[in-house]
Amino acid sequence: MERILLRRGAGAVEAVELGADGAAGRSTRLHAAAVAGFAAEREGGATPVRWVWDDTTRWYPALLTAGVRVERCTDLRLGHAILRRSPFAAQDLLAGEDTPGWDALQPGPPPDPALFPLADPADLLDPVAEHRRQQAVLAASPQRDRLALLLAAESSGALVAAELTHTGLPWRADVHARLLTGLLGARPGAGRRPAVLERLLEEVRAAFGAPALNPDSPGELLRVLQHAGLPVPDTRSWTLEQLDHPGIPALLEYRKLSRLLAANGWAWLDTWVRDGRFRAVFVPGGVVTGRWASSGGGALSVPTVVRPAAAADEGWRFVVADVAQLEPRVLAGMSGDDAMAQAARAADLYAGMVAAGTVATRADAKLGILGAMYGGTRGESGRMMPRLARRYPRAIGLVEEAARAGERGEVVHTLLGRGSPLPGVWPHEEGDRARRAWGRFTRNFVVQGTGAEWALCWLADLRNRLWRLGGEGDVEARPHLAFFLHDEVVVHTPEHLADEVAEAVRAAASTAGRLLFGAFPVDFPLDVAVVRSWADAG
Repeated sequence: MERILLRRGAGAVEAVELGADGAAGRSTRLHAAAVAGFAAEREGGATPVRWVWDDTTRWYPALLTAGVRVERCTDLRLGHAILRRSPFAAQDLLAGEDTPGWDALQPGPPPDPALFPLADPADLLDPVAEHRRQQAVLAASPQRDRLALLLAAESSGALVAAELTHTGLPWRADVHARLLTGLLGARPGAGRRPAVLERLLEEVRAAFGAPALNPDSPGELLRVLQHAGLPVPDTRSWTLEQLDHPGIPALLEYRKLSRLLAANGWAWLDTWVRDGRFRAVFVPGGVVTGRWASSGGGALSVPTVVRPAAAADEGWRFVVADVAQLEPRVLAGMSGDDAMAQAARAADLYAGMVAAGTVATRADAKLGILGAMYGGTRGESGRMMPRLARRYPRAIGLVEEAARAGERGEVVHTLLGRGSPLPGVWPHEEGDRARRAWGRFTRNFVVQGTGAEWALCWLADLRNRLWRLGGEGDVEARPHLAFFLHDEVVVHTPEHLADEVAEAVRAAASTAGRLLFGAFPVDFPLDVAVVRSWADAG
């Protein structure tokens, strides 16, 4: 496989052929406008290519705009971030003069019609030297294979994220606007509330005898509630739902619709939907566990009430798939707990735990496992822990040890080697409480982070399977990933390929399980639906 590194300098782009040891070989100087043609030629050649660059967000969007799809890359920015925290990486081998610059490098700005931004801090860094350092770290790592898989999966995720923004999720602005009008009333003028919110506001003010109340102010609302004799410590919805007062139903409805207006109202529609597509901006590795974040549009929290607006193009369909109980299954696999893996062979892992006689009800199973993974080891979830520990000693032992390590201020890691951050300095008077809180974080870090690794492998394999299914032309003309939410994917596909896409989604999930857990028998069953609208997937 060829490895070609792209870097900028002196107003041009240099394509550097890399040797097996990462050393720079022959280079080709290109005008910025010629990069897409060069990449297309190499991608279409007989020899597979892996592109090496400082940051996918700085290179791939322009290539996609030019109609060039890249199969493989090495994203040095993302790789550097992983290696800087991984206990599998020797930090002295990663050190160089520009290491602080790599530490500080952030994703590039949103795509611009120009190929490259001016005054980019990435241009001050040496990608050849950084690539050589990262290769040396891998070669010396006692867990080289795991760490190499993580770096490759993270880089593939960066390609997926750029393609998701480029293709977008089909979105009917007219349907979205009708939904808003039906729930809120007609679109109001600037600075005014929709009619339904105004009506609910008057009901709330009248019920609490507070004609000037602004329920969007938590402090003001809390004072009004307490003045009405309601012993509330906060204004969270769950707290309000426990109250018996005639004004509470209208208040809860006001807050629900107000959140919809703020997060996915008309302003959101104007900003984020263009040319019939919701073009979210995803940030791979944006959370310390390796989960993705979003830098705009609320991509990771699209409410179900507006999902009818996500409708496939004419002659196309969505294939929507999500994995059931991803994190408990990941816990079974990474701990090698045979009994939990046996429960995971059921489509519903919690029902499998009940069938095995571990707990009496599905609710008990869910409460206990979530408590084990998130640190809810007191109360009802704590009551389940002794039974879970007896039945699943390796799984429960893994999260317990991660919690204890966190309380000692140690780094824990995911299956493939993503390391947790170190805690800050714990004040003496808050030491015990802070240590326990950090232990809850590290307890979940190892499971959530490994779940993110499984999802990355799923995405990477699925992306290539979809490309191979057929069709001609650019990414958006073929079956392609259109959206991703931690453990759920939405694929946009020509209708006649929908069944093949559904099979590809399942096959990619099986591949991800084998990549992470080898022959260990843990299943990752998927709920797969072929639908016209995302809302129809249930």
